[in-house]
Amino acid sequence: MTRCNGALKWIVWCAAAGVPLLAAAQAPYPSKPIRFIVGFGPGATNDLVARLLGQKLTEQLGQTVVVENRGGANTAIASAQFVRMAPDGYTLMLNSPGHITNPSLMKLDFDSVNDFAFITQIAESVNVVVVHPSLPAKSVKELIAISKQRPGQINYASSGTGTTVHLSAELFQFMTGIKWTHIPYKGGGLAIQELVAGQTSLMFSNLPTAVHIVRAGKLRALGTTGAKRASAAPELPAVAEFIPGFEVTTMYGISAPAKTPRVIIDRLHAEIVRALNSPDLRPRLIDAGADPVGSTPEEYTAFIKSEIAKWAKVINAAGIKGE
Repeated sequence: MTRCNGALKWIVWCAAAGVPLLAAAQAPYPSKPIRFIVGFGPGATNDLVARLLGQKLTEQLGQTVVVENRGGANTAIASAQFVRMAPDGYTLMLNSPGHITNPSLMKLDFDSVNDFAFITQIAESVNVVVVHPSLPAKSVKELIAISKQRPGQINYASSGTGTTVHLSAELFQFMTGIKWTHIPYKGGGLAIQELVAGQTSLMFSNLPTAVHIVRAGKLRALGTTGAKRASAAPELPAVAEFIPGFEVTTMYGISAPAKTPRVIIDRLHAEIVRALNSPDLRPRLIDAGADPVGSTPEEYTAFIKSEIAKWAKVINAAGIKGE
């Protein structure tokens, strides 16, 4: 009886949305488990966000949401496989900054815009400018002044070429006309350890990674990379307060393969936004350094397009090549 009532509600809902009743009557969505594809290995922030959201959607939809990790090539390998999957709403992908920067870093065998149906931006997090105590800068303004006096002499660490940690520093140089020397590491943990040890002078670290090190007095934080001050560290100014228009965020979003029916996109969007606003998931994301967003499909698509164009300019100007 419950299943019949659920199917009837689905038919009524689809009819109101203008979907043919024959299609609605075939099977209420979702009627089987849903897969989340994550282009990184287990343990990364992307993986954490996907699993937190997946747990909540499992409760709401009554179907298990399974996270599948397919790492490699800054998510490009997973994306190439994903776009060839059936557009039926049962395979979704967690989009990350690599989706935005990869078109400018490497040759792809898929279209980063047209091969995806973007559902919503789940959340965003910011980076923080941290310097070793040996660098006398105590503000973003002082960092710019010192850098202009010492062109090419200041080393900055990153978690790897093409990451938001790297590109934050490149955008900073691009917008201020200064020049630093890039020292890439294999991962953010190693990069910040070397910074603490004094092997480099500064870094645009992920905020959750750096905050406890800053509070321990091992590094000095100068500002965060969002358009406004970060809710997790409101005492720190935004870099944009010194460089108007400067903004770098790590975005996490959800997409389906292109040609997924709009009725499914709308259902998923409604459920994801509901999850993001729930009193149990929202604070857990914030504690992980990710501020919930919940944009519309149109807003998220426009964001992806604008970010691809923005970072293409920075990457091309800096002559950055993918590894």
